[in-house]
Amino acid sequence: MTGVIEIRSYELKANAQAAFEALFLEEVTPLLAAWGHQIVFAGRSLHGDDSFVLIRAYDSEDHRRTSQDSFYASDDWRSGPPEALLSMIDRFTSGVLPITDGTLALWQGELSEASSSQTIARE
Repeated sequence: MTGVIEIRSYELKANAQAAFEALFLEEVTPLLAAWGHQIVFAGRSLHGDDSFVLIRAYDSEDHRRTSQDSFYASDDWRSGPPEALLSMIDRFTSGVLPITDGTLALWQGELSEASSSQTIARE
C-alpha cells in the first residue's frame, strides 16, 4: 500500500532548541498520537542548532488534510501548547511525498536507531 509522509522542518528562534524540543516531545507528540497521527520522527535536525523536524505518515493526502484540519481546530490543541510553541518558531516548511508501507517501516527503524544514538551522544 502507498500512503504519504509529511516532512515538516522548523527553523527556531536563537537558543530555543532545548525548550522547543522538550515542549514538543512532552506535550505535542502525545497529543498528536492521541488524535491518531502516526509520528515517524520528531527531533533535532542535523543541519543546524536551531532546527527541528517532524515526520508524520498518513494513509493518503486526503487523510493527512482532514486529520490535520480536525486536530488544529480542536480544543485539545487550542487550549494546549500552541502559543508557547509558536513563540519559538521563526518559520516552518512542509513537504508531502508518497511512500510505500515497506519504505515507511524501514525509515522508522533507521530513524529510531539514529535518534537513539544522537540522544546518547548529546547526554
